[in-house]
Amino acid sequence: MDAQWDDLKVFLAVARAESLSGAGRMLKVDPATVGRRIGRLEDSFGTPLFAKSPNGYALTDAGQRLIGHAERVEQAMIAAADEMGGQSGGLTGQIRIGAPDGSANFLLPQVCARISRDNPDLEIQILALPRVVNLTRREADMVIAVSRPNAGRLTVQKVCDYKLHLAASRAYLRRHAPIKTLEDLRAHRVIGYIQDMIFDKELDYLSEAGLEHVDLASNSVSVQINWVRQGSGVGVVHDFALPATRGVRKILTDQVSLTRSFYLVRHADDRRLERQNRFAAALVEGLRAEVARLEALT
Repeated sequence: MDAQWDDLKVFLAVARAESLSGAGRMLKVDPATVGRRIGRLEDSFGTPLFAKSPNGYALTDAGQRLIGHAERVEQAMIAAADEMGGQSGGLTGQIRIGAPDGSANFLLPQVCARISRDNPDLEIQILALPRVVNLTRREADMVIAVSRPNAGRLTVQKVCDYKLHLAASRAYLRRHAPIKTLEDLRAHRVIGYIQDMIFDKELDYLSEAGLEHVDLASNSVSVQINWVRQGSGVGVVHDFALPATRGVRKILTDQVSLTRSFYLVRHADDRRLERQNRFAAALVEGLRAEVARLEALT
């Protein structure tokens, strides 16, 4: 049974990574071992499970039929481990959270640190990516998203709203012409996203503020905030990031005030996992409290 489950874990890793090397990194084994295990599994079923192409390893029809069964076995094994491990009270194992880099940099570290202190045997990983994290491919166990997904077998829980405003460093404001209206921004350098790399419409802050030009652009909100902090120009900044960004203050608050929301997104099957349910509850509670705390400081 253990050998069969181990082979199914390798099968799932290759299906999600679409390569032997990617699966090897996920499993912390060399690609040759991954290849041998897939070969053994294919021999046991008497049919190829993957077709190799220039784009990587794609599931065959047989592989497509197997993956649902393999995922149900995976969920059962995780649930069993959760139930047995839960007897000690604390959370154990590994949980990976995917998030945009704004929340990943300015909210999740302190929230997850508190959860970790209460659960010293739990390993928490934060995957910060300037794109949508793919739960179907199990890139993460759960995701903090800035919009509600409308496709896939997912569960979605609204976490909280958060505020954003135009901001600039005090040093920048001293050196440049006063900013009293949005029209005044035409004479200033504007910081924002690379337009064709905005992966969620909710991140198109400047368009909502009526600003069409961007002089300094990055797909990372952390880079944008650093430009603002260094006095390079004016940008839209999360209120919750301002306490960690010394020397930066909000401007034109009576003319531009944006509200966005965070959502916790999970795979539908994970609702049966007590460990993830407990972690998700702690995460949501912690995020709500941290956003409220930080916004009150601005």
